[in-house]
Amino acid sequence: MPHARNPGIELDMAWVKECPGINLPAIIRRANSHAARRSVKSDWQAAWYLRAVTCIDLTTLSGDDTPANVKRLCFKAKSPIQQDIIKDLGCEDLGITTGAVCVYPNMVPHAVEFLKGTGIPVASVAAGFPAGQTSMEHRLQEIESAVAAGAEEIDIVITRAHVLQGRWDLLFHETKQMRASCGDAHLKTILATGELGSLTNVYRASLICMMAGADVIKTSTGKEGVNATFPVAITMLRAIRDYHERTGFKVGFKPAGGVSKAKDSLTWLAIMKEELGDDWTKPDLFRIGASSLLGDVERQLFHCSTGRYAAGHQLPCA
Repeated sequence: MPHARNPGIELDMAWVKECPGINLPAIIRRANSHAARRSVKSDWQAAWYLRAVTCIDLTTLSGDDTPANVKRLCFKAKSPIQQDIIKDLGCEDLGITTGAVCVYPNMVPHAVEFLKGTGIPVASVAAGFPAGQTSMEHRLQEIESAVAAGAEEIDIVITRAHVLQGRWDLLFHETKQMRASCGDAHLKTILATGELGSLTNVYRASLICMMAGADVIKTSTGKEGVNATFPVAITMLRAIRDYHERTGFKVGFKPAGGVSKAKDSLTWLAIMKEELGDDWTKPDLFRIGASSLLGDVERQLFHCSTGRYAAGHQLPCA
């Protein structure tokens, strides 16, 4: 059964201020012990890698993006793993695709055209990505333009200054306006956690964005000096769990920036399962923002299929 979309709630500052502070040593111990565990092995490994593929937001956010490289990315999203590998693994009937294709707003019409009829959503960054320093008027216009062009998911950036100055009411009302501008498109709020100063701020910002109606909370733009880390992820996941326990609404999670190795994707899936449960290992509630991860996952699946690793020329680049 599909989960109900998070409608948001009224701003509850008493709840936000309940957070007395994050136990940093405990969070770091939890993160280190998780990352050091043995990875998934044997027959289960291929299944987990295939699940990871379905959770990837295949992304191109470069200054030299053109319709041609977006088209290439969309073809890869439709057929992310070579068909001979899929056949060897006996997965032809699963219809494996990536979770979405993520592009800049001006590339949305091209991505929508290339993905027509596939069911793969187009995600667009917006709202002054990556700095979020443009006026609110322009940020809302950019969201509305991307949605009008066919984007089904919008990745916005929050105003970090509101968090650093403790202006939680402004963060709530800005995020709520951006959620309204999305209409039926799902809103992913990027916290840019590497720029928020503390894990307590990360937890509170996560709560505020969920209260404002975010469908997904996301670690980073991929452009900061520090991106997706496990201490930050655990903090955000526990905010998601607290929100779900109090409101009954499920909010998704998206790590982005620096997730490039196949083994990393399994570690992220495992922590989602441990912290939130099986529902959060599926693409409606979990995404990985990545540009190069898919290539390494495909290489590992080639090994699962043949027992050897592919040479560079044997697999198309993701």
